[in-house]
Amino acid sequence: MNTPTTTPTATTNPQNAPPPAHHIGRRSLLLCLLLSIITLGLYGLWWIHALARDLNTMCAPDGKRTSGLIVLVLLSIITLGIYSIFWWYGVGERLYQNAGRFNLKFSESGTTIVLWQVLGSLILIGPLVALFIVIKNTNALADAYNKTQPAP
Repeated sequence: MNTPTTTPTATTNPQNAPPPAHHIGRRSLLLCLLLSIITLGLYGLWWIHALARDLNTMCAPDGKRTSGLIVLVLLSIITLGIYSIFWWYGVGERLYQNAGRFNLKFSESGTTIVLWQVLGSLILIGPLVALFIVIKNTNALADAYNKTQPAP
C-alpha cells in the first residue's frame, strides 16, 4: 500500500511563509483618557505598550527601537521619572524623522512633545496637548503605513 508523501511548501511550512501584514489601528485621545479612568490606569499601560509595538513596526527601516512598557516603567522608577521624558522625546522624534518615508511632514518633533509635557505642566493641560500631538502624528503615520501593506 503506497501512502502519498508531501513535500514542504509555503502553505505547509510556515517558516517559509512571509509574515502576515500588521494593520496599525487608529487612536483617540478621548477614548484613551476615558478607558484609562475606567480601568484605573491599566488601559493607559496597555496603550503605551501598543504605541511602542506599532512604532517599531511602522518605523522598522530606521534601525532604531522604541523600548516597551516594562523598560519604560522600570527605568522611570530608577531615574525618578527622567527616563520617561527621554522616552517621550524619542517617540516624538521617531515620528518626526520617519514622516518623510511616507510623504508626510510633521511640524512637531520630540522637543515639542517634551516642552508640552514639562513646561506645559505649569498650565495643567500641557501633557494632554503632548499626548494629542503623539496620537495625531501616529494616526497619520499609521494611515500611510497601512496603505503600503497588502490586504489580509
